[in-house]
Amino acid sequence: MNLISRSTIPSIRERHILDSAQLYPIAKDDEAPWVDLGSGGGLPGIVLAILAAGDSKTPEIHLVESDVRKATFLHHVVRELALPVRIIRRRIEDIEPFQAGLITARALAPLPILLDLSSRFLGPSTRLLFPKGKRVDSELTAARADWHIEVEIIKSGTDPLGRILSLSNVERRKTQ
Repeated sequence: MNLISRSTIPSIRERHILDSAQLYPIAKDDEAPWVDLGSGGGLPGIVLAILAAGDSKTPEIHLVESDVRKATFLHHVVRELALPVRIIRRRIEDIEPFQAGLITARALAPLPILLDLSSRFLGPSTRLLFPKGKRVDSELTAARADWHIEVEIIKSGTDPLGRILSLSNVERRKTQ
């Protein structure tokens, strides 16, 4: 089972682990629950759960992954590391809506689609953290057509072309 691309195996530490870990200092004070959409191999969800487990205020973390094999892997890691994580093995669209304090997703979809998928978990103080690559500007432009979003763009510490989008006050624009 491919959890990451074969071409990125030599740089797994920087490309995947550190890339995911850099979200923790940004996210650590966000309210629970945290929801990681399309968790796949646990990036960034498992990495964030490991880092949060060392803090006094461990958030409730939900990893959403519909692929049975990937969800089985996530269950194994969570059990072995005794992480306080709930794995939801369903399609995002099929989950009963609930309000999240933080939503993350890495390499799942372009921003307009991520916002649609995240909408069922949005509340007034929900923050969304999405690592993005060189297409970040065009994704933001496309997303703003349908969404009001407050955006902070943070330079990635692991990818010179990468940016981390920290989104708040996210609301779908009213259609006329």
